[in-house]
Amino acid sequence: MEYRQLGRTGFKVSELCFGALPMGPRQKNLDIESCTRIINRALEGGVNFIDTAQIYETYEPIRRAVHAHDGEVIIATKATATSYEDMERAIQEAREKLQLEYIHIFHLHAARATEHIFEERAGAWRCLLDAREKGLIGAVGIATHGVAAVRKAAAEKEIDVVFPLVNIKGMGIIDGSREDMLAAIAEAVAAGKGVYLMKALAGGNLLDNYQEAMTFARRVPGIAAVAVGMVSEAEVDYNLRYFNGEDPGIIQTAAKEFAVVETVCSGDGVCLKACTNDAITLVNGKARIDRAKCLLCGYCTEVCPQFAIRMI
Repeated sequence: MEYRQLGRTGFKVSELCFGALPMGPRQKNLDIESCTRIINRALEGGVNFIDTAQIYETYEPIRRAVHAHDGEVIIATKATATSYEDMERAIQEAREKLQLEYIHIFHLHAARATEHIFEERAGAWRCLLDAREKGLIGAVGIATHGVAAVRKAAAEKEIDVVFPLVNIKGMGIIDGSREDMLAAIAEAVAAGKGVYLMKALAGGNLLDNYQEAMTFARRVPGIAAVAVGMVSEAEVDYNLRYFNGEDPGIIQTAAKEFAVVETVCSGDGVCLKACTNDAITLVNGKARIDRAKCLLCGYCTEVCPQFAIRMI
């Protein structure tokens, strides 16, 4: 496993970052014991970097795995908070649930962010800076699907880490092309930001071209790591073999797909606005998900008041 410096943060992270989103209730909703075993498998295999978020609800298995592990594990989390008070509560929640006095990286969770992100969420942004000053977090960052937000972050001197979406097909980028995002990432790297990537497999859409897609992501100049969501020990083993330069063999993945329970769906359309990749349409007054476009981010599930969108 290769380990790289994450910008100027002082953190040396494994090139393979464990993405905790898919195992949580927004996707596969695995039990805590299963989640803990999967994370343990990754840590035992050399992964020392975990990416999670307040809304992923995966702090408990991460806590169990990290506290049972001998070495240091770099944890990045994020919150959608907009106010100072809400971000303060999010930081405290992470510290309490992870049983850590110090969180390595804390992001503004801002998938649909524009270049105005730091003004629009000024309270939350100020809270992160204050928390870093107090030593409660080590680095502040932004997690986003947007080109403009990455460019803004590159120019923001207080930003330490940028976590952008990019993949070989450019799926999920909300305000530009793949080339636009690569150029924005290059600006962030040139500015000394620590950069690691999300959605290299476009939420599973590129699994049939795993090695091509992952090779593309790993070769983005200056990036430290690629976050990969894993929901089984077999998936962990496959990714470990690949990132260790071994023949990974045949990929074994658990099926992941969001579906709409039409008898529950009210057709209010709020999920359409939440989807970052225009994967949802209304057909005969019911939401319908285009699997070829869906990135499995789960943003639609959290806004549906009827809980009509579920992973199967």
